Amino acid sequence: MFTKETYLNRRAALKKSFKSGILLFLGNDESPMNYTDNTYHFRQDSSFLYFFGMDYAGLAGIIDLDEDKEILFGNDLTIDDIVWMGTQPTLPERGANYGITRVQPMSQLHDYLQTAISKGRQVHFLPPYRPENKIKLMDLLGVNPSESSTMASVEFVRAVVNLRNHKTDEELIEIERGVNLSVDMHVTAIKMARPGMKESELAAAVTQVALAAGGQISFPVTMTINGQTLHNHYHGNILKSGDMVLCDCGAETGLHYCGDLSSTFPVDKTFTSRQKEIYQISLRAHEAALAALSPGVPFREVHFAACRAIVNGLKEINLMKGDTEEALASGAHAMFFPCGTGHMMGLDVHDMEDLGEVYVGYDGQPKSQQFGLKSLRLARPMEEGFVSTIEPGIYFIPELIAMWKKKGTNSAFINFGNVEGYTTFSGIRNEENIVITKDGYRVLGKRKPKTIEEVESLR
Repeated sequence: MFTKETYLNRRAALKKSFKSGILLFLGNDESPMNYTDNTYHFRQDSSFLYFFGMDYAGLAGIIDLDEDKEILFGNDLTIDDIVWMGTQPTLPERGANYGITRVQPMSQLHDYLQTAISKGRQVHFLPPYRPENKIKLMDLLGVNPSESSTMASVEFVRAVVNLRNHKTDEELIEIERGVNLSVDMHVTAIKMARPGMKESELAAAVTQVALAAGGQISFPVTMTINGQTLHNHYHGNILKSGDMVLCDCGAETGLHYCGDLSSTFPVDKTFTSRQKEIYQISLRAHEAALAALSPGVPFREVHFAACRAIVNGLKEINLMKGDTEEALASGAHAMFFPCGTGHMMGLDVHDMEDLGEVYVGYDGQPKSQQFGLKSLRLARPMEEGFVSTIEPGIYFIPELIAMWKKKGTNSAFINFGNVEGYTTFSGIRNEENIVITKDGYRVLGKRKPKTIEEVESLR
């Protein structure tokens, strides 16, 4: 945990964004797999963690702006709980570690909020993403579960986003721990891959690295020879000579800060000449995105710097044609790169996605609906302290190629006859994590192998 002063300062900074009302934070509960006592690994709500710090199930917190109170609501363990879980700190003891001196039973939260509402005071809450918290809002505030997201406080969302988007030095230290552990996961996979192995063996190995270091995986592992499928969590294929493996995995530290990296490597000791050709174009797109990073530069421009490099590279090998800027405006590149160059990262691997991309990545501005561009999660001007991923890629998706060819989509910019020869190629992605600095950017953590020479040296 950070010091209690960190959490006191975070709550004090949040209060400055409001004049009155109550800020309601619902922590997460245990989530059963198939019956009540058999639960998934517990993960606390990240905004609750950020402001209250307590990594325990069954809690709620409020900041009462009018009465200048910060209250933790929850229930102490019974003797039956202690029999199964062992001795645990009491709620007052837990709260004191995070600067909370007022503790009340969970049963009193409803009456506290209803009393405030009866006096005409506003209760602000964040959009719930778990069904149980939607039900809690119905019980506490009478909010219909189907309307809970739309009725959430935009003012509250913006205030939380504006704080959590700017990472402090102590947060960056923790994020870099997650990134360093993530690098170890990737190096393990690159060294280990051999023809005849299952994808599942590599997925298990990288997961072991995270758990053995006292962490967790920060999202489900992608480990696949079918890299053209952007989020592929199937691990049943056998690695064959001539295949490439796309690994997208990251570690989450004990304080729940994340790393998120991607690597692509050959199953053989070296890439084929065709694999090298596409890999190098993808790497040039990655470096173009990095070179565009700077405070004040919209991430949308960073994205297009990567897209521009992809178009120019594919033109060099006769997979694309025509004017580069016209191809970008038409979205022709999206057949090869149908997603975004990056997203915010921190306590969540897609930081604060539960609060809405339009606020986190777009500062309230509308998103494009153009294919490809609509999947860009981050477009706003970058600011010092913002942490994001950089992850352009090149993907050959047979179904998408066939559909665009049949419809003639962007045929002025795509040489479909040549592209059809790549329908079994799969996909390539490299990914690093960066922080925006006063003068530019810094890649977080130790170096992840990403050049062709670096990757092959581990094979």
